[in-house]
Amino acid sequence: MALRSTKTFQITPYIPEKLKPLAEIARNYWWCWNYEAIELFQSIDIDRWHRFNHNPIKLLAELEPERLEELAHDDNFLIKMQTVYIDLQDYLSAKTYYKKITGGKDQNLIAYFSAEFGIHESLPNYSGGLGVLAGDHLKSASDLGLPLVGVGLLYHRGYFSQYLNEDGWQQEDYPILDFFELPVELVKDEKQDPLIVDVDFPGRKVYCQIWQVRVGRIKLYLLDTNIELNSHEDRHITDILYGGDTEHRIQQELVLGIGGIRALKKMGLHPTTVHLNEGHSAFCVLERIRAFVQEDGLSFEEALNLVRASTVFTTHTPVPAGNEVFPDSLISKYLEPYLNVFQIPLDQFLDLGRIHQHQRSEYFGMTVFSLRVSAFANGVSRLHGRVAREMWHEIWENLKPQEVPIYYITNGIHIPSWISDEMDRLYRRYLGPEWLKRADKQEIFNRVQQIPNNELWRAKLRLKDRLVSYVRETVRQQLEKKRASQVEIEDAMNLLDTEALTIGFSRRFATYKRATLLLKDRERLIKLLCDPNRPVQFIFAGKAHPRDMEGKKLIKEIVHFSREAGAKNKIVFLENYDIRMARYLVQGVDVWLNNPRRPLEASGTSGMKVLANGGINLSILDGWWAEAYKPEMGWAIGAGEEYQDYEYQDYVESRALYDILEKEVIPRFYDRGPDNIPRRWLELMKGSIMYGSPQYHTDRMVKEYTRRFYLPSSQNYLELVQGGFRELKKYTKWLEEIRQKWPEVRVGQFYHKPDKKINLAREKLEFYAHIHTAGIPAQDLEVCLVYHREGDVNEYEPDPCISMYYLKEEEGQAIFHCEFTPARSGGYSYSVRITPRHEKMLRKLEPGLIKWA
Repeated sequence: MALRSTKTFQITPYIPEKLKPLAEIARNYWWCWNYEAIELFQSIDIDRWHRFNHNPIKLLAELEPERLEELAHDDNFLIKMQTVYIDLQDYLSAKTYYKKITGGKDQNLIAYFSAEFGIHESLPNYSGGLGVLAGDHLKSASDLGLPLVGVGLLYHRGYFSQYLNEDGWQQEDYPILDFFELPVELVKDEKQDPLIVDVDFPGRKVYCQIWQVRVGRIKLYLLDTNIELNSHEDRHITDILYGGDTEHRIQQELVLGIGGIRALKKMGLHPTTVHLNEGHSAFCVLERIRAFVQEDGLSFEEALNLVRASTVFTTHTPVPAGNEVFPDSLISKYLEPYLNVFQIPLDQFLDLGRIHQHQRSEYFGMTVFSLRVSAFANGVSRLHGRVAREMWHEIWENLKPQEVPIYYITNGIHIPSWISDEMDRLYRRYLGPEWLKRADKQEIFNRVQQIPNNELWRAKLRLKDRLVSYVRETVRQQLEKKRASQVEIEDAMNLLDTEALTIGFSRRFATYKRATLLLKDRERLIKLLCDPNRPVQFIFAGKAHPRDMEGKKLIKEIVHFSREAGAKNKIVFLENYDIRMARYLVQGVDVWLNNPRRPLEASGTSGMKVLANGGINLSILDGWWAEAYKPEMGWAIGAGEEYQDYEYQDYVESRALYDILEKEVIPRFYDRGPDNIPRRWLELMKGSIMYGSPQYHTDRMVKEYTRRFYLPSSQNYLELVQGGFRELKKYTKWLEEIRQKWPEVRVGQFYHKPDKKINLAREKLEFYAHIHTAGIPAQDLEVCLVYHREGDVNEYEPDPCISMYYLKEEEGQAIFHCEFTPARSGGYSYSVRITPRHEKMLRKLEPGLIKWA
């Protein structure tokens, strides 16, 4: 067949002039956390609204011109539209938290990089929790008014759509997305042509166009290589999220990191802080260094110090095997142009990605690289902070795990995106009409006790009715797609019982999450399911990674069990878990079940989403629940034990799960008064709402990032670059001199007075340390007394330290001194630690620059 030459053009929908505000609302995802805006789109055509997965751009594009004209002459609709439009404009111009704390006069810009963003189901650019967290981060950053932009990739085949075959085995489908039907817009130059950036690849350039997504006040920029300037192979770099082999992954991460920084620069955006949400985007560090070297004339060390001072890194992966690594051959192949610019040997660069310096057998790790080039690093829960410090403490050769400077900021969820309209209306009456603007404040949620039990219970029952209807309709549609028999399709209407205790388990089907722990004793489980007086039912949903065969086996096992006598219609697995399905589940279930293998759950956020919706958590003490749990707000499986024998762990914890269900959860749910209201259950519901909601809100989380990381790193960056990088050059020269002299720095003798073996509590002690400074001025050294009280065990906090002050010079040594008055009796041990001290050194404990007595 002869080849055909083709040309393309785009048709945009006709919108009547009177409906122009509607198009503007549709282009800003602010609408997705505002019920009045959602109801506005529903009123246009509710059937198509649901069929188009709540995508307002697709909805408007598919409307007949007659319907658009009808809306343009519908006074009631125009009044509603204008009200929503004014709300949007008021939101965009309102005074925010960030303006209040900074005066709004700073030059800060935070660039938040992530491989995935889960904003809404209409933009399927996410796989799971990491992406949904990134989306919620942007939404709270918008609500709080942060000067922040998001940077990611736009995948033209998304992650994947899941469906199950007759045997319950997961299948994957990758529908191609039409970006012109999504709430995204091409970024264009002054000639109205698409703005293009390039990324250097071996022997060629890869070109990217940039899409913009409006998320309230925040702009999210997504790069896309599927353009005609690229070869066929390169057009597929941004095809599938987490797809392809190792080389495909490094290509995606080069486009994300390097292309992302170049895109920001081409749009005139110059970040003062870069936040890496996981290590996928860490190559942005290289592009920032290259620009400072080639365009500003800095040395490699100067540029590295500047970039390190303004980089924040969040790690999410508590399993070593889950942290991305690349062989030296791929690093050399793709990064050689950068190393030539930096004028450094390959091995020197590879050491930035190795735990052990000069260990050539070790692959280049993106997490290790991110830790070495950031001023601040954190895990995503208190427990995960401990796990991350244990995983990576060998980077800091002479620190105990609890001393490693990896902090924690516990994740949260964007409450306005996950709260049901029923609960929102209830809270407006009893917590205050503007409760959402202060939803991270405990005093707001203390008012939950004022909500009458019958009103709270009725709201929850309505949400459960909605969930059961959704499950039935979803399963019916899935059966129709598979061309099931009419009997099976009709039977879907018998799924679940709106009166029964409903427990949800929905998340990524990784093996450590143990989705089938509930099935360990099937006979015991069947008894719970078939109790005619106190029935229980379970809803499962979630995807396994396409290459995770063990995860797929878990799904198959649940599906097969759901077909057995006794489980039929009481256990349901829903296909193709996404944000839309998650909303129904977290809003409607009575109990949220989570039983990961501790301590492998970094945080988990699905359980946080049920809190404000009146759901109750039943979970292993892992991730966020390890720090959140109180008996007044839910149940804990076990007491935080960690096992080496997984089979024994599953046996113990499955029995504990059954015991809690049989003895606590089920009896409490069915303990009813004459009015059929479960008052003791409602006590737990109120506790869950009151104690959990304000703490596990992304507003609290983003405020923590702002206060602890964003503001200090941005201020440091701006001070280092001022005056032609004057302060940076002084700091780099100082640091080079420190590194040269550091091998000779050591602690001589150290002692305390009075020098007695036994001292009285509250008796003042004086401590002295004689330091060989190797010519480093005393004011450039941080000398600390680090002490430990015998018997005090704390895996989460470092031993206390007291700064020692320079006293005098004696016999060529600097003598440092401090006082300490122990308040508690017991045995004490102490040592002396030396580190460099400089106001521009945000991370005080740098690998290779720590000395102990």
